[in-house]
Amino acid sequence: MGYSRESENMTTELLSRGFMLSWFASNCSPCNSSGGKCGFDFESSYFQCYCSDRPHANICGLKGKSRTPSAGKSRTLAAGIAATVAGIGFIVVILYCLRKRSIIFFWKEHNKTQQNVEAFLRDYEPLRVKRYSYLNVKKMTNSFKIKLGRGGFGDVYKGELDDGSLVAVKVLNQTKGEDGQEFINEVATISGTSHVNVVTLFGFCFERDKRALIYEFMPNGSLEKFIFDENAAETRHRLNWETNYQISLGIARGLEYLHSGCNTRILHFDIKPHNILLDVEFVPKISDFGLAKICKREESVISSTMGPRGTAGYIAPEVFSKNFGGISYKSDVYSYGMMILEMVGGRKNINVRVDNTSEIYFPHWVYKRLELDEELQLERIRDEEDRVRVRKMIITSLWCIQTDPSSRPTMSKVIEMLEGSLDSLQVPPKPFLYSPPRSPPAESSG
Repeated sequence: MGYSRESENMTTELLSRGFMLSWFASNCSPCNSSGGKCGFDFESSYFQCYCSDRPHANICGLKGKSRTPSAGKSRTLAAGIAATVAGIGFIVVILYCLRKRSIIFFWKEHNKTQQNVEAFLRDYEPLRVKRYSYLNVKKMTNSFKIKLGRGGFGDVYKGELDDGSLVAVKVLNQTKGEDGQEFINEVATISGTSHVNVVTLFGFCFERDKRALIYEFMPNGSLEKFIFDENAAETRHRLNWETNYQISLGIARGLEYLHSGCNTRILHFDIKPHNILLDVEFVPKISDFGLAKICKREESVISSTMGPRGTAGYIAPEVFSKNFGGISYKSDVYSYGMMILEMVGGRKNINVRVDNTSEIYFPHWVYKRLELDEELQLERIRDEEDRVRVRKMIITSLWCIQTDPSSRPTMSKVIEMLEGSLDSLQVPPKPFLYSPPRSPPAESSG
């Protein structure tokens, strides 16, 4: 028999609403008047008048078991009651079996996840991070009092360790069918890293279905708010070009470390402004490794069976279609390039709010001006040094988002391009797959 949670819920709902039973019973007045008690004999399927000497057909004192006109009706009633009782019993048994099967199914799934994560934690011992209980997590966050933000895999809360250190605590979501892989990815990747441009993991909690990750606290939050805040000029969120340049360089160094500075190569697969955190000095830290993949350093291309991963607008072409090449660390390079172009433009690369159709897709717009050697007309460029920084960021980014992965630079080369002379940089071929069609603002997803 097929089983689904929907069918169980439907049956339960029907029973919980209740139902009405009605039947015709024999007139028990004559029996009661004769001093007997009216009852039902399951063996004969007749209503009987139970007297002091023995059961009678209708009233006490009659000889034998005469069948009165009400006997047929009584038999019908008996059959109806018996069928109803049997039906209810059958439904109860079915519900019990379904619920038991459901409990066993979900217990097995939960137990499998528990075993997967515990096996991982054993294999990676001794970890360089501390394991906390869920009670500790509640204590350090003051029962999750201050919420810092929301990510793809959970909410982030402000916390404080016993030594007074401030932390950001990410409480992971529990999604249907989730096997603990996001948790394993984060702990496996970050626990073995140590770099100024990669966020530090202080500890974790894994207690049945309660999972949390404890990171160093970043006072300035994510890079996202400094790029896309439309009121940034008034709220002083806009960063000057020196700071933007240093942030782009710091992110490049963090990615270079992940790609070639660790014992194993770590591919992030979700580089975007939201996942770049800034400390009090605006030093960038790469965070959120829920989609990361660890591979051998000698592996140039990884399996494409892992399925598309990342965020729309930053995903490299080869990640969603093998026609563009193999998936590798060059996929992170593409995401990095798209993100830096958004830093330069101070907006999403696709912007439906502008009036000029040619200015909708910022990479097209900026490439055209580089080709014609026109002024970029960007805000806050104060002097020649700012102009040089911006041009280096743009040219480097355009190389990073080349359609062919083999045409993209490594992150080591990206650092060299950013730190080198502007005169040594060549404008790359036009790297774009297409010019996105213009959509009305009402249809835009933002």
